[in-house]
Amino acid sequence: MEDMKKRKMEEASNGAEISPTQEQLRSLLDPLNKSQLVDLLSRLGSQYPSIAEEIKNVASADPVHRKLFVRGLAWNTTSETLCAAFRVHGEIEEGAVIYDKATGKSRGYGFITYKHIESTQSALAAPSKLIDGRMAVCNLACEGLSGATATSDSAQRKLYIGGLSPEITSEMLLNFFGRHGEIEEGSVAYDKDTNESRGFGFVTYKTVEAAKKAIEDPQKTLGGRTMIVKLADMHKGKTAQTQLPAPVVPMPLPMAAGYTQPGKEHPGPAPVGYSYPQTMAPYPASSYPSLSTAPPPYPPQSHISYPPVAVHKEPVRLSPSAPMAMGGYPYYLPKQ
Repeated sequence: MEDMKKRKMEEASNGAEISPTQEQLRSLLDPLNKSQLVDLLSRLGSQYPSIAEEIKNVASADPVHRKLFVRGLAWNTTSETLCAAFRVHGEIEEGAVIYDKATGKSRGYGFITYKHIESTQSALAAPSKLIDGRMAVCNLACEGLSGATATSDSAQRKLYIGGLSPEITSEMLLNFFGRHGEIEEGSVAYDKDTNESRGFGFVTYKTVEAAKKAIEDPQKTLGGRTMIVKLADMHKGKTAQTQLPAPVVPMPLPMAAGYTQPGKEHPGPAPVGYSYPQTMAPYPASSYPSLSTAPPPYPPQSHISYPPVAVHKEPVRLSPSAPMAMGGYPYYLPKQ
């Protein structure tokens, strides 16, 4: 009897040594990445209901895991109609359409916060909802627009529908193109001010194959008009207007520092390498050299000699750069 008790005590002591502490478990979990942790906890939660309940409680404690971002709302959708559309998934803690502060009009999106995380998961399982004639889409608010159909093939799933008749509504558009596959998002484009159709719309399918079928379908008549169906990215590239260069307006060029307009006094010394033009004083016509003594119009040749240039009084050279400015010949002005 004593031997059995002793053996049980040894087994209990051995089991206590085998069971790891919380610190030891943390050291084992730290090197694991997110996907490994999610896989581990999901398997444990499916096997042990107590662990599953604890996971729900932790996830529901933070409202960020229960809050949805809803985009693609009609301009006339109110907070009441938004909440009514999402109440089918569970009790709503908070819900509202976001309005522009300046205009007081809807900005086309809103938020829904559920009381329980199970309701959020149910809404995310069916993210597309037809609200007031427009297909709205939801995703977790913490993901923002990056989590909203931001996949590599999204450009191949979104179609531009042009040439629509004014009486075509978003519901009619979605019903027509729904025959090619499940639609994730879509609506007719409406004017914000008048709420009238702008004659085009967009449809985003859940698969690339459905979008290809819609483009290749020869039957594209709706409301008595033939529609234009193409990828939205292709339409954007073709309709982008080329920016024309702005007209050139002549502007006065700024003068060099220290230079003033003719007839005005020069403020201070001239900049380095530059000299102010001298003002020629008026002289009687008889004092000017005759035209016969003026320098020839062409550079002198080595075998031809020219008479000296007649000047009045003692010559003063205009500036070092004056010969170049006068065609290669020295030019002199009389001293005052």
